[in-house]
Amino acid sequence: MATLLESAGVTRANEGLQGISWSILGQTYVPKSRTEHSFSWHATFPPGTFVPPHIHPDQDEYLYILEGRLEFMLDGADEFATPGDLVRLPMGKPHGIFNKSQQVAKVLFWVSPAQKLFELFQDIHNMKEQKPEDVITLAAEYNIHFLPPPPG
Repeated sequence: MATLLESAGVTRANEGLQGISWSILGQTYVPKSRTEHSFSWHATFPPGTFVPPHIHPDQDEYLYILEGRLEFMLDGADEFATPGDLVRLPMGKPHGIFNKSQQVAKVLFWVSPAQKLFELFQDIHNMKEQKPEDVITLAAEYNIHFLPPPPG
């Protein structure tokens, strides 16, 4: 992978790197910064949207809640976060993210190191139809592993 160097500057609100905005599983992701060391994006979670439980074996992930409320499955425990809260998702720990409220949630995410998450989001966005089983298969190719649904 070519080294991605950070440049000084401001990525404006409602603006993504190179004008990019992705639609991922009903959410909108707008990339804000990208180097080999970290990748950040702004995410908008409409009510009822979620990211199923999954694991990043080689990335730490963080979420800073800007607006709304999100529920989390964090390493088997139920949690929630509201504006101003920072959610820490260490590498190798399973986590899922759910907007069970009736309001939009807005979040700044970042991962370290970046690995291939930018490319995974690009590929999911470009799918003709984002079928869960196809997203799961694709994600595994980028070393993001979704967990099977709980029994019952």
